Amino acid sequence: MSFTYIVACADGTLYTGWTNDLDKRVKAHNDGKGAKYTKCRRPVSLAYFERYETKEQAMHREYEIKRLSRKEKLKLIGKSEE
Repeated sequence: MSFTYIVACADGTLYTGWTNDLDKRVKAHNDGKGAKYTKCRRPVSLAYFERYETKEQAMHREYEIKRLSRKEKLKLIGKSEE
C-alpha cells in the first residue's frame, strides 16, 4: 500500500509527498527529516491523504497535486485561503 499526502506546516506552507508508511513519514517531517526545507517549519500535521495499491499510482498522484496552486490545494484539503 502506498500513500500520497499533504502535510500542513506550522508556518502555513503545504508539503506534498508519497510514502509507504504514512505515520513514519509524518514523524520524520516533525523531526526535521521529512524534507530538508521543512526543518524550520515544524510541527506539521497530516492534512490530506489518499491510498493507492502501487507506488507508481501514488507517485503519479503526488505529481498531479504538486502542480496545483496553493488555492487548489487548500480546497482539496477542505480549507479556504486565510
